[in-house]
Amino acid sequence: MKKLSKVQLKQQAAVLSAVTALEQQAQAELQAVVQCWFSLEYEALPGSLLVRLQFADEAGLEAAQPHLLIWQKRLSGLLLKKGFVLKDMRKHLVFTCNSPDD
Repeated sequence: MKKLSKVQLKQQAAVLSAVTALEQQAQAELQAVVQCWFSLEYEALPGSLLVRLQFADEAGLEAAQPHLLIWQKRLSGLLLKKGFVLKDMRKHLVFTCNSPDD
């Protein structure tokens, strides 16, 4: 695996900070939240960023689904504070029952 540049490390730290804040809010407000994780390609940031909010079971996922837009807006706001502008916030956050290993 290629070593990350200083700029990429800064970008990773900023995204990680925003995702961690979102995860803490979600665990406090939503039922059955397990964790929040993300994937990205540094060359295409922020367009390639995909954050996944993982739920323990299908029931928790179904209960939270109507609130997806609210959480997408929260992620967009958190990233904006870190200097990332999401053109279409709906493409960057999904709810799932899959883990990072799946």
